Formats: sequence, C-alpha cells, structure tokens
Amino acid sequence: MADSPFASEVFADRAAGRRPTLGYALVVASICLWSVNATVAKVVVDSGGLSPLRLAQLRATGAGLILFAAVALLRPQSLRLSGGELGFFLVFGIAGLAFVHFLYFTAITHLDIGIALVIQYIAPVLVAVWARFFIHEPVRRRLWVALALALTGLSLVVEVWSGGALDGIGVAASLGAAFAYALYILMAERSLERGRDVYSLLAWGFVFAAAFWTFAQPWWSFPGHVLSRDASLLGRVADLHAPVWLLLAYIIVLGTIVPFILLITALHYIPATRATVVAMIEPVLAAVVAYAWLAEEIGALQIFGGLLVLAGIVLAQTARAGQAVAANHRNKPDQIPTRPVQKK
Repeated sequence: MADSPFASEVFADRAAGRRPTLGYALVVASICLWSVNATVAKVVVDSGGLSPLRLAQLRATGAGLILFAAVALLRPQSLRLSGGELGFFLVFGIAGLAFVHFLYFTAITHLDIGIALVIQYIAPVLVAVWARFFIHEPVRRRLWVALALALTGLSLVVEVWSGGALDGIGVAASLGAAFAYALYILMAERSLERGRDVYSLLAWGFVFAAAFWTFAQPWWSFPGHVLSRDASLLGRVADLHAPVWLLLAYIIVLGTIVPFILLITALHYIPATRATVVAMIEPVLAAVVAYAWLAEEIGALQIFGGLLVLAGIVLAQTARAGQAVAANHRNKPDQIPTRPVQKK
C-alpha cells in the first residue's frame, strides 16, 4: 500500500551523488521487502484468520512502539510536540496511516495484489492535482498528460467495460487507500517543510494510529489464539505452514521498519525524485511475487494499463518536483525542498 513510509529530500545534491549505485541498491532492497510483505499480509488474512482491521492494528502498534522507542533513545528532543501538532497528528495518524493500512489490507484480500497496488499508486497523481487546483502550486503542463495516462490505465486495470468484473469492495478499498495515501503524503510534506524530521513524524504517526485502533478495537477483545496458529502459506506452497506470529513479525519488522530505514538511507546517495521513479517497480514486483507464490495472474490489458498508470505517476512526480525545486532554490539557494517518496 503502497502502504508505507516515505522519505524526504533533505540531502544536498552533492551528497546525493557520491555513491548512486548503493543508493539504488537500497531502494530496490526496500521495494523487494515491501513486495513480499503484500503476499505475507494476504496469507495472514486469508489463511491465518486475522481480519484486515486487526492486522492494521498490529502493524501500527508494533511499528509505533519500535520506532518511538528508537527515536526516544537516539533523538529524544525530536519527539517534543507543540500544542498545534496534537490535532495534526490526530488526523495524520488516523485518516492517514491507520486508514491507508486498513484499506490496503482490505483491498489485497479482495483483489490480486498487483491490481490493488496499481490502483493505490494513483495517489501521487492526486497529490499533483491537489497542488495545482487547491494550493495553486505551479506545475508543468505534463501534469495533464500524467492525469490522462493514469485514468486511461486505471480504466484498463479495473476493466470498466466489463460492468464490474473485479470485486467492488476491493476496487473501492484500493481507491480509498489512494485518497488516504494522498492525504498522508500532503500532511507529511507540510510537517517536514515546517522542520519536523521524518523519524519523529512517523513515530508519532504510528503511535496515534495505534491509539485509534486501541479505542476502536480494545485489546481485551483481540483473538490471541490466532497468534499461536499455524497458517498455510497458500498458493503454490499451500502444503507449507508457518506460525502466524512469525508472519506478523515479518510485516512489522521486515515489511515496515527495515524497508523504511533502507529507503531513508538511500537518500544520502540519490535524490528523492530518482528514488521515487525506482519505487514504481513495486506493483510490478509485488505482482511477480504474488504470481510465483499465490499463482495470481493478471491479464495482458491489465498489465498494459498498469504500465500506463506508472508512466502517469512518473510524469506527475516530475511535473511537480521540478517546479518546486526551482522555486525553492530561488528563495533558499542552500536548501533542497522536502518531498515524500512512496510506499506501501
């Protein structure tokens, strides 16, 4: 869900070009972990018996506790909150993080993983459109090409001519996740531009998301017996089983925290705009993992539609980022603007 972290372009160009090969390798490694994470999450819900709501709760709580503890240990001063930030994090943690994860997990249980991710990946296009029409940010004309490509590709992915061949709940959840993720990007971007670092931003965001889920689904009602259950890995490896708690550990640690750190580290070596383009391989790679593991197949037209969506996303990113970089350098020549990078 695309469901996860982002990074900010806070490193100077001279630093971003020192070891680009390492930077690209770190981005690819993070995308690989996220791509496997999608299939693991689907196994937990479909075979492990855990609902998307509970999975979102566990992911937010586990990631929040670990990130908050790490930031409190290494950079405790960054966790200070002003009075005005409480309302911000309430919205960011709930409408952003909590709902983007829940809707993403719901989507992949009703749709093939590749299709769900492609739909959710229209979020950057929504962000660019919002920037153009609502905050009147200058964007290049390629935005209109990007929007046309994304909408055309999306219509092919969901097969609009078939009158609803895809699961309606899955499509609605994917679109909802796209809007939640767009909100998440915009709010994160605003917070980073005001000086908050990305680690404390995510730590507080996950903590507020975890608090929301605790209120919505009290822990005393949690089906603890599910954790000790062995779940079939489904698909081509249905005969193999793994403990649900181990699969959940992957989702929290290797599917959330580690790839986030890898992506942040990569931005020491390559610019965020380049990392964003490389990150576009996630729907493709996640679909490959789902095909190899779960035997999920996507039609040729849907693959073509997905490529159109990804092309539109790249154009939307460059339409906005290029203008922002130029404007920022005119005003603050020694700084690079913050820009979130995707993920699931």
